[in-house]
Amino acid sequence: MTSGEQFVAIDVGSAKIKAVIGEWDENKQLRVLGVGVAESRGIRKGNILDMEEFKSNLDTALGEAEKMTGEQVSHVCLGLSGVHIEVTQKTGIVPVSGSEVTEDDVQRALDMSQNGVDLMNRSVLKVIPESFGLDLENGIKNPVGMSGKKLEVRSHIISIGSNILANINKGVYDVGVEIMDTFPNLLAVGESTLSRRQKELGVVILDIGASATNMAVYEEGALIYGAVIPIGGELVTSDIALGLRISIDTAEKLKLEYGDLNFGASESEDYDEDIDLSQISNIDTITVSRKFLNEIIRARYEEIFHHVVMELKKVGRDGMLPEGSILVGGGAKTRGLTDLARNYMRLPSNIGVPEMVESISGTSISDPIYTSVIGTMLLIQKYGSNKRPFKMSFNIKGIFASFKNFIKKIIP
Repeated sequence: MTSGEQFVAIDVGSAKIKAVIGEWDENKQLRVLGVGVAESRGIRKGNILDMEEFKSNLDTALGEAEKMTGEQVSHVCLGLSGVHIEVTQKTGIVPVSGSEVTEDDVQRALDMSQNGVDLMNRSVLKVIPESFGLDLENGIKNPVGMSGKKLEVRSHIISIGSNILANINKGVYDVGVEIMDTFPNLLAVGESTLSRRQKELGVVILDIGASATNMAVYEEGALIYGAVIPIGGELVTSDIALGLRISIDTAEKLKLEYGDLNFGASESEDYDEDIDLSQISNIDTITVSRKFLNEIIRARYEEIFHHVVMELKKVGRDGMLPEGSILVGGGAKTRGLTDLARNYMRLPSNIGVPEMVESISGTSISDPIYTSVIGTMLLIQKYGSNKRPFKMSFNIKGIFASFKNFIKKIIP
């Protein structure tokens, strides 16, 4: 990455759309220049339900970030999540083309690992190598330059529904920006939150979003398992609304203002408080039990952790990760959640925030909700992209499309 080169990342979530503009300084540190956040009203469970609403929300988030920098965004990288994302573990074996392994050999092995994967109506987002084997030697992290005859790779193939991806791409293009690359949030959150030591010793990171919970397990510096659990913060809100017979909006306010999984822990078991809903809502005016509220919240989070434990058992890591669990995403901000996670999963547990980031915009990004979008920025630096940011492409069709979209922005 060139010093001073600006990049834009967008996290397309089911609750919020977040846009971040940043650049890398001469010390290769990311500096956040602008941040924009908008409600995501056109998406549910990662799928676009209202294209015009989606484009309006996306334009709002980009507009806020652009105001902070004074720059017009033309290229972006997307971060995606949702129940439609799948992770498949496969192995690929190829002969080494010469006396030493080259990058082409590695790419052929990664391509070969996709054979046999059911990709009907699906698009591959990324193929992430876990480890390589060269002849009789296993556990190699980077085989390029090593001698051998047979190269083997164990990889994680992350895919998404083709129609869902096509709709998201169309909405982004219609707003007037070009997509440089697309990354799954399942990878991004670990990039912005986990240290090298945590990845080496063993850790699971849980991104608790609105519609789904992404989990990624790292060990010996590599991703060893990934999964998407179709339960998120929206279901917690729905449970509250149904259990207390109140509106969804009031349930969301209750969750944010009075949700505390440690409520009453230091008091007697009979300790309780009454919450007058007329103080936070014009629709609901009843009084509800705070203890019952938190019992509802606890039950749904316990279900999430139950599924996490089941997934960890598949790879023999249940209760066996020294660095424990790191919780990120909007759902991780519930008070007392780390204690519940620690007790239920029998692992150390902490809230994760973006690390190694210098913000000069005056907007704080030290918040769990920004881990995915900041992680997408760091993945751009790690893997690069096929296109250069903020550069004009001398393609007549592309120039005409960009000019047409620019006109749309300035003429109401």
